[in-house]
Amino acid sequence: MFLFNGREAHSRSFAKAVSWRVLGSIDTFLLSWFFTSSPKAAGAIAVTEVLTKMVLYYFHERAWGSIAWGLADHPPLDPIDSNPETT
Repeated sequence: MFLFNGREAHSRSFAKAVSWRVLGSIDTFLLSWFFTSSPKAAGAIAVTEVLTKMVLYYFHERAWGSIAWGLADHPPLDPIDSNPETT
């Protein structure tokens, strides 16, 4: 996919989106249950928001992945590779 090419693979962005949404959905479920006193309503809210927010997070991550601002020009060297005694 050519959209939002960055230094991170699309599969990594997707895995991060899923893991974040699991945590976020647990939070949403518990807060919704607290405020509504209904586990059924809380479940409906959590299921609905997981779908929309996972998609939004994925595109948000890909957009930020294509922005160079705040990134180092070069990744740090591996300490073993930079040691003159090992070369």
